[in-house]
Amino acid sequence: MLAYAAQGLLGDAGSQTGGQLRELLSRAAAALGGLSAQYAALVDSDELEPRETYDAFLQVLGRDAADALAAIKLVLAQRSIGSQLVDNLNASMHIRAMLTDIFLIDEVLKSQTTESPQTSKP
Repeated sequence: MLAYAAQGLLGDAGSQTGGQLRELLSRAAAALGGLSAQYAALVDSDELEPRETYDAFLQVLGRDAADALAAIKLVLAQRSIGSQLVDNLNASMHIRAMLTDIFLIDEVLKSQTTESPQTSKP
């Protein structure tokens, strides 16, 4: 999306990159719908505790994903998607919040799986 925004296009009609942009935005929209549930499944499978803490964050992730999805759907609803519109979508605090949530939970989950199990002392 950054490369598309940098092109200075007034619209995506007849543009190969515009078609690719719509496809990528559509795929992002589809993924956002189940994002929180996918992370909840990982928390369940790893039996992470305290569960209330993870549940609270997953609710934040769900809200941020829903907000980002609304912004993406607004862009996709336009007959023509210009570079400026994509630039504004990239700068949206909703997109940034959702991405930051993903980076945060990814790091937490990564650290949980790379930590060595504690051995019990006799």
